[in-house]
Amino acid sequence: MPGILILDDDPDVALAARLALRKLAAVTVRHSPDQLAAALDEIRPDVLLLDMNFTPGASDGAAGLALLREVLAWCDPPTVVVMTAYAGVELAVQALKDGAVDFITKPWANERLVACVQAALARRAPAPAVGELLGDSAAMQGLRAQIAQVAPSEASVLILGENGVGKELVARALHRASRRASGPLLAVDMGSLPEALVESELFGHRLGSFTDARESRPGRFVAAAGGTLFLDEIGNLPLASQAKLLAALERREVTPLGSDKPVPVDVRVLAATNMAESELFDARRFRPDLLYRLNTVVLRVPPLRERGAGDIAQLLRHYLAHFAQGRPARDIDAGALARLAAYRWPGNVRELRQACERATLLARGPLFTFPDFGLVAPTVAAPEEPTLDLERREREAVQAALAQADGNISQAAKLLGVSRAALYRRLDKHGL
Repeated sequence: MPGILILDDDPDVALAARLALRKLAAVTVRHSPDQLAAALDEIRPDVLLLDMNFTPGASDGAAGLALLREVLAWCDPPTVVVMTAYAGVELAVQALKDGAVDFITKPWANERLVACVQAALARRAPAPAVGELLGDSAAMQGLRAQIAQVAPSEASVLILGENGVGKELVARALHRASRRASGPLLAVDMGSLPEALVESELFGHRLGSFTDARESRPGRFVAAAGGTLFLDEIGNLPLASQAKLLAALERREVTPLGSDKPVPVDVRVLAATNMAESELFDARRFRPDLLYRLNTVVLRVPPLRERGAGDIAQLLRHYLAHFAQGRPARDIDAGALARLAAYRWPGNVRELRQACERATLLARGPLFTFPDFGLVAPTVAAPEEPTLDLERREREAVQAALAQADGNISQAAKLLGVSRAALYRRLDKHGL
């Protein structure tokens, strides 16, 4: 089960966060910066919620920024979300520049907190430790060449690919090679945002603009000023919000909720989706005018099964070394490597990464064997019972996705590449 560490000197705030997040992961609370190093070493959390001020009356966030830099200097650091009662844009932008993936202001709406941490947990899994697009296949060499060609421009880029292929890595590579590399890269997972919060998250809001708006808050467009805004799973954006996003992109300005004064924004927008291109061009699901605004350049990230045995072997060895963390070095049994290269990898690089983590924890022999990776070998359907076999495999796939997502319906649906409604129908169908 994933782990979350909360560092906040206010016990009431920490308790509220723990109660809101306890269904997502195992949550641990610490109240003093002096306790942080020991907690990181003991718990090895996936996500750290980090308060920015620890001295009464302090509001500049200096203590939090210093801790953020220390945390990110650790080997395999957690994904960091910063928390502050002071919603200044400058502090949020500085935290993002220093390596935080998101920020949240206190007091928060629980929906907003859960969505933010869900996105942080999901974001952690697919990225290689070195943050590189690994692989020497022709497909990956071509993708890296496209990134190098497109990155220096200001063009909007639409990144297409299945779940787990590394679309966010492509966005990060584009940002690093752009003229905006010194500015923040802010990723927003549109799939994990409740529909009611989309406009507030993207465009911001003013004090009193809705029931829980206890203070003004900058939106993602403003917080990413001078940098790059990455809209992940853009296909999940409701049609009504698509119209407002289009207006913001065309006018290069946003109007916060509760305000009638537009705010100019200077961001480069990257977007990604796992939707099939045929679905993207369905006007009932996605506005054509917004699509044309986003897809000035289209980058297609290949699924792992199309990248070849060489890439799979390279990724396996990379992740096995990454997760070894002091354990004796081991190679992969030749027969196991052949089976791993032939495996379909429906979850792509994300599935491979998790399989490698499992293998390093559980393997006992001098070489890694196929069972160490916890994969289900492909089965051949019996000719006389093809329908039953498909039913069984669908049920197994749903069970595996639920187990991998620790019962979280939204995450399980993303792993399977279906909507929440479609997943609920399958749960009912199979009595799960």
